[in-house]
Amino acid sequence: MKTYELIDHTADVGVKAYGKTISEAFENAAKGMFDIITDSSEIESIGQYDIELEAPDLEQLLVDWLSDLLFLNSAKNLVFGFFKVELDEKKNKLSAKIFGEKFNLSKHKIGAEIKAVTYHMLEVKKKRPFFVQVLFDI
Repeated sequence: MKTYELIDHTADVGVKAYGKTISEAFENAAKGMFDIITDSSEIESIGQYDIELEAPDLEQLLVDWLSDLLFLNSAKNLVFGFFKVELDEKKNKLSAKIFGEKFNLSKHKIGAEIKAVTYHMLEVKKKRPFFVQVLFDI
């Protein structure tokens, strides 16, 4: 099963991410986002960060999740390549361990700069086949 596919949109780029579970779809959306920012296959799991989030629904939780990762990327110059997400779908809570390192120009490729996670075409499919879809403002 493919993990994600890119969605081309007028001035944006998006990710439609799949998973055996909704948690895995959230993980694959993050992988897709970092493949847009840089080549995530070159990222080593040197540092670990923990993210805990709660939102009114899974759609908002997806936006918050990717926005937190984007903040760590832009504010702290970090890139991530491995994600372990646990979701409590009844309480709309996310607990994640993310692994990565500082962006290094001699090691990592420069991709597109993502300015924001948008709500346009946002979708979370909670039944099989699980997927999430999100567009990024670039």
